[in-house]
Amino acid sequence: MTSPRRALILIDVQQEYFDGPLEIQYPPHADSLPQITNAIDVAAAAGIPVVAVQHTMGEGAPVFDPTRPGFRLHPDVDARKTDEWKTIVKDYGTVFAGTDLVSWLREREIDTVTLVGYMTNNCVIASAAEAETHGISAEVLADATGAINIANDAGFVDARTVHTTLLALLNSNFAAVADTATWSGAVAAGEALPKSDLGASAVTGAQLAASLV
Repeated sequence: MTSPRRALILIDVQQEYFDGPLEIQYPPHADSLPQITNAIDVAAAAGIPVVAVQHTMGEGAPVFDPTRPGFRLHPDVDARKTDEWKTIVKDYGTVFAGTDLVSWLREREIDTVTLVGYMTNNCVIASAAEAETHGISAEVLADATGAINIANDAGFVDARTVHTTLLALLNSNFAAVADTATWSGAVAAGEALPKSDLGASAVTGAQLAASLV
């Protein structure tokens, strides 16, 4: 197996997610933010390229207004930023749509993106799912991402259930899911993260469901 050629993608680690209606609830941002900065430090030490992504909804929007403080990267991330980082401003949930990220990755022969940031229930899942359509492997760091509570006409789901459910879904097909410490070990060893597949996840899921009857 060849060693993965990684890029670390920081998805929307913006001030909007640290208070107000979009404040990350699970894992709490007080826990996930240090893991995001740990991942940045590991990437820097290993020579892994870093991409900082920020979402915009345009001037005058209630959130993600590029002229407002909520658009800014969190200070703990911004303090680590270097001229070597690639920066992207996006309009869609996925980091690929409407950006030059795919061509930038291909120019550098990067075949694996490691996704951290916010939110698990929106931009992380959208980006992880789209990666395979570009022939790019995705990794998601479970403790360096986070979700919010969701309620609408279809129902209510608490943030912990949202986060853990989507990570199980991603690991069943779209991405390798691990914590930051495990990923750091894989980086040091030059190895890919292990990932389940839909068949194995279905069989194990059926067995666990049967055991609960």
